[in-house]
Amino acid sequence: MYKLLLRPLFFAFDPEKIHHFTFSLIKFTSKIPGFQVIFRSLYTVEDKRLERNLFGLTFKNPVGLAAGFDKNAVLYNELANFGFGFIEIGTVTPKGQLGNPKKRLFRLKEDQGIINRMGFNNKGLEAAIAQLKKNKGKLIIGGNIGKNTNTKPEDYTRDYLECFNALHPYVDYFVLNVSCPNVGSHAKLNDRDYLEELIKTVQKANTSFEKQKPILLKIAPDLNNNQLDEIVELVKETNLDGVIACNTSTDRKGLKASNERLDEIGNGGLSGQPIKAKSTRVIKYLSEKSNKAFPIIGVGGIHSAEDALEKIEAGADLVQIYTGFIYEGPSLIKRINKAILQRNSIL
Repeated sequence: MYKLLLRPLFFAFDPEKIHHFTFSLIKFTSKIPGFQVIFRSLYTVEDKRLERNLFGLTFKNPVGLAAGFDKNAVLYNELANFGFGFIEIGTVTPKGQLGNPKKRLFRLKEDQGIINRMGFNNKGLEAAIAQLKKNKGKLIIGGNIGKNTNTKPEDYTRDYLECFNALHPYVDYFVLNVSCPNVGSHAKLNDRDYLEELIKTVQKANTSFEKQKPILLKIAPDLNNNQLDEIVELVKETNLDGVIACNTSTDRKGLKASNERLDEIGNGGLSGQPIKAKSTRVIKYLSEKSNKAFPIIGVGGIHSAEDALEKIEAGADLVQIYTGFIYEGPSLIKRINKAILQRNSIL
């Protein structure tokens, strides 16, 4: 139904406008008596064999929603009815910010991809916390945190710490987003020494809480093997809880979209099917190089159950979807979970 009726209608309009319309639609329908039960019956797979225990948390299934979809934590309770095992909100910055000028979100239909240069648009910490206080406890919530665009390089760590400390009581795990290509001064966020400093500072803050929360690092899909070796060493030296592979890509090689179309779009991070192979390569390399020393959440180009299984076979412990959710609809979550159960029964 989604691909036949809803997607053609949604894709006829501006991507960012339809994103907000879809939020309103899900909010509205979820308030109609019986609709949440209908959504759960259509899309949820309840099976103990799907549970995954990682960094002290029990995920009811391994399929999550990646950060960027529910930036301000306004829809996670409703989205839980679509069968996700966990949802990552954000990226949240200390202060609310508008992000980059519009238009900043573009579909590449022939490539089944999306290019965005949103620029961490969000309503800020206070707004996110107000929404997270409404958490009905349906599933695990991750907090993806970043810096404000106008923050000076010497104050980057302060921004991450402010988000970490304020969100700590309200999320189950944290993600340090240092790999988004749509924020200023991107180079420092990829500097090995700075990353070690940032991680250790946040970890120190973590020890001040009675219950510590897992901390993960989200990395780019465009890293070469030497850079990935540094990530493996960094995780080992800092005892980081895990890695999310991967964020969006700046690479435009091999796209079906014309050069004219790409020039018209301009800069931004590429997601969806075009980065599937890149993401899988990074997951496989990290898993093999580290001898599976740390958990990996695989994301990037998952548009089918087979794509998800590919990530898991490469070494991912959990998977996340975003662009695939937009192109394939909520039935994708159920198809992935069913395929995982079938794979487990064969193994």
